[in-house]
Amino acid sequence: MTGQARIKVPHELFAPAESSSFSGVVSMPCLQTGPDLYEFAEPLAWDVVVSNTGEALLVLGRVAGLAKTSCARCLSAFEVPLEGEIEGYYLLSDEAGSPEGMDFDEFEVLPKDGIIDLLPLMKAALLLELPLVALCDPDCKGLCPVCGLDRNTGECTCAHDPSPGEPDPPASPFSVLKDMRFTGE
Repeated sequence: MTGQARIKVPHELFAPAESSSFSGVVSMPCLQTGPDLYEFAEPLAWDVVVSNTGEALLVLGRVAGLAKTSCARCLSAFEVPLEGEIEGYYLLSDEAGSPEGMDFDEFEVLPKDGIIDLLPLMKAALLLELPLVALCDPDCKGLCPVCGLDRNTGECTCAHDPSPGEPDPPASPFSVLKDMRFTGE
């Protein structure tokens, strides 16, 4: 792992209204969401500010990197620049209970060793920035459903409307639904 994504909280940060800045790089080989896999060839750059609110340490910052993934339409590999906003809330004591207006999964208790692991916060920040559908280009033409040619590189020679005497292309598995009648129509 290149660099660290862990912060040892310095003693001066335990005083209310104090803050400190931290930055670095960290390797994150891949990030997966559903069937999509995002690979990072280069380390991710991060920077955060940790502030003492009196009852907790507030961690705010950003993480950025360049991910490589496959297009959902044409399956070509392409790069996606990602930048996410890091946010974490660490109670200074577990005796304080849940902060007002926060659910139990919106904060953590600062570990006894005083080390904050930023990697889970970075992953969450990047997951929020991933595209819903990974496309190499919004106008990507995708693959031909008959021959599989990438339509972005040229037109395929297979006929979408077969000539007389030629076999029909394979039917879509959803073609059986075309004549289905639904109640309420």
